[in-house]
Amino acid sequence: MVAQDASGAPLFRCSGTLVDSTHYLTAGHCTDDAAHVEIWFDAGPIPVDPGYRAATLAGKTPAEACNIVRTDALVGSGYPCVGQASGTPYTHPAYSTGPFYLNDLGMVVLNAAYATPGNLYGKLPSLNILDTLAARPGENRVTFTTVGYGLQEAYPEAAAWKDVAVRQRMVAQPKLIRLNPVYMTLSNNSNTGGTCFGDSGGPNFIGDSNVVGGVTSFGINPTCAGTSGVYRVDRPDDLTWLATFGLTP
Repeated sequence: MVAQDASGAPLFRCSGTLVDSTHYLTAGHCTDDAAHVEIWFDAGPIPVDPGYRAATLAGKTPAEACNIVRTDALVGSGYPCVGQASGTPYTHPAYSTGPFYLNDLGMVVLNAAYATPGNLYGKLPSLNILDTLAARPGENRVTFTTVGYGLQEAYPEAAAWKDVAVRQRMVAQPKLIRLNPVYMTLSNNSNTGGTCFGDSGGPNFIGDSNVVGGVTSFGINPTCAGTSGVYRVDRPDDLTWLATFGLTP
C-alpha cells in the first residue's frame, strides 16, 4: 500500500492484509498521516509507473506527477499513484506518535470490493490467543508466517545504495522470541528470514494458518537485523475497535 496526502502525493509504503473484500488491516503508523490509500496485490516486482518517473524527472512535484498518471491511460503499474484498489484509512483511536507501538493498528476501508482468488482472506485472531502460544522452556518456539513488500536487504548508511527495494511480496518463517501484553518480538536473521522497512503493517500469520496474530510494527536497528516487533491484534481493545467495522474473529 502507498499512503497519500490530501493532494494525492505519495507519502510512504507499507504492507497489510485483506480480512474481507473491503477491509485491509495494517499498522497504525501506516494510516496515521494518510488522507487516502492506494493498494497493489500483485506478487511483484511492482515497478514505478513510467509516466510517474517521466513526470518527476521533468520537474513535476509528486502530487502533479500522480495527477498526470491518474488522467492518462495507464500503461504501467500505476505505482505509486493508482493501485488495484483504493480506500480511506482509519487509525486505532488510542494511537500516539510517541510510543506508537502501544496501539499500532490501522484499517483501510476500500472504495469497492476486491475479490481475492478463491475468496481467501486473512482471519482475525480470537481473544488473547497468543497468550496460549508463549514459548516455554524445553518446548519448540512458535513459528509465524510473515508476509510483506519491504526491503529485501538493508546495509549501514555508508553502503545505503545497496538497499534492495523491488516491491515484491516476500515470506519469512520467524520464531517467537518474546511476548508481552502489547507486542511480541520475532527472530530476524538469515535462517528464519524477517522484516525490514516497508513490511510495516504486514501480517504475521500464526503457524501456517490464515489467522493474523499481529501486524509488523518496528525494528530495532537500521539494518533490520536481530529481532522484529509485531503489534498484537488479539487484545481486547483491538478486537473491540475492529468490531466497529463489522469485523469479528
